[in-house]
Amino acid sequence: MPSLSRRRLAWILLLLSPAFFGVNMLMARYATFVPPNALALGRWLLVAALLLPFVWPRLRANRHAIAREWPDLLLFGALGMWICGAFVYIGGRTTPALNIGLIYAASPILVVALGRLLYREALTPARIAGIVLCLAGVAAVFAKGRIDNLLAVQFTEGDLWIAIASACWGVYSVLLKHRPSALDPITRLCAIAIAGSLVLVPFTAAEALWWQAPDLADWRTWFAWIVLAVVPGVGAYGAFAFCIRELGPSVSSISMYLGPLYVGLMAWAALGEAPQWYHLMGALLVLPGLFLATRPPARGA
Repeated sequence: MPSLSRRRLAWILLLLSPAFFGVNMLMARYATFVPPNALALGRWLLVAALLLPFVWPRLRANRHAIAREWPDLLLFGALGMWICGAFVYIGGRTTPALNIGLIYAASPILVVALGRLLYREALTPARIAGIVLCLAGVAAVFAKGRIDNLLAVQFTEGDLWIAIASACWGVYSVLLKHRPSALDPITRLCAIAIAGSLVLVPFTAAEALWWQAPDLADWRTWFAWIVLAVVPGVGAYGAFAFCIRELGPSVSSISMYLGPLYVGLMAWAALGEAPQWYHLMGALLVLPGLFLATRPPARGA
């Protein structure tokens, strides 16, 4: 695929991936009947099973590269599949979706900061202004247009789990771009899903022995695993990995600010909750913020 076509596809996926990730936040609140580590393990085992038939020849052809990259694959599996998976599901048991969204909205700031600190990525005044506008738009949506609503948010014990997951998502995003790989994005995602499943196995076993095992006879368990594997698993991680490769982590992570807008639309379609004036207010702040934050720096800047 020509480079120009890949960049166009990356921009399309950049607009869609926040909706895919939003499904994960909704499932974190819905699927509390599945133990969190088991929920994450089932999700990523299914992701690997879905991808393996398509990428197996490339995995075999790149087996020597995989042997070299296995420490990175395990690190990505621990960050992206265990911490950014099970920790979110643990936090979702006691943390409202509002809090999850507010905390995760800060992860692009960490991505930009790490990119600047570790890899000297450009941090222009326009990018800073765009980040500020995006944060203001997200805050407007969550606060329903009133500052006192935002100040009244009360954080719960689950917020610590979400904060750790959000921070690790920032680290995952930056490392995914700057750790070289011989694998294409989808093949690498499959390898990371397998590595993440290996990381999750002992935690899931301990969870089953000392607390709760998943109910494999309950259709809701399989429904949760399938939805998580297909939408925020293959869909979101695959799209995000492709965007990072083509556009970079700082640009790609900014798209996460579209999450609240997508969640609002999904709630309208699924629950009949019509958009309010503050959703428009948020969009008017977020969209120009995205434009400023994702503009490439001027030559010589």
